Amino acid sequence: MARERATALLVDFDGVLRRWDPAVAAEVEREYGLSSGVLGEIAESWGLLQPVLTGRVSHAEWVSSVADALTPSVGDPTRARAAVEQWQRYRGEVDPEVLAFIREVRAAGIRVGLGTNATDLLDADLAALDLTGELDVVVNSSVIGVHKPAKEYFQAACAALDTPPARVLFVDDEDRAISGARVAGLSAHRWSGPPDLRYLRAALAF
Repeated sequence: MARERATALLVDFDGVLRRWDPAVAAEVEREYGLSSGVLGEIAESWGLLQPVLTGRVSHAEWVSSVADALTPSVGDPTRARAAVEQWQRYRGEVDPEVLAFIREVRAAGIRVGLGTNATDLLDADLAALDLTGELDVVVNSSVIGVHKPAKEYFQAACAALDTPPARVLFVDDEDRAISGARVAGLSAHRWSGPPDLRYLRAALAF
């Protein structure tokens, strides 16, 4: 049976609308004598990351926990804190093609939401990247207390978009999030880069 045509779009932030230059972390690691990739490994360890993505701790508290975990690698808590704070000052870059597509979709009368696992720094990041007002709704895991790929996350996102799941097209660069969205009844597309925009235009039929 054919799916209903999507009438709303839900887009992931990191890896889709926002890009990260890995050279930034690599430079901090070189400057502080750290092993390659250690900042990301510690920061993304689930025991530290899950509480900040569900709003149980603040972004600032998460940064402190990352610095604490990094201290044995640096040998000095002050230097560990400085390394993490220097790394965190970089807030990524907007993919201009994705932003242009979002504007095009909204101009066609289709609601667009940002669906992201994020911290309480998200609003500040959106402002710093000149994205405030570029989306109809922002669904932040740390605000609603549940993260992708949980079914409850996608239910909250569809409610925010005021659109039934079968009418929402979700775009993300992680397989687990795509699987979770499909379980929740959404259409979902695994993002691989701007060439995918041609498919998304066809799927939204505008």
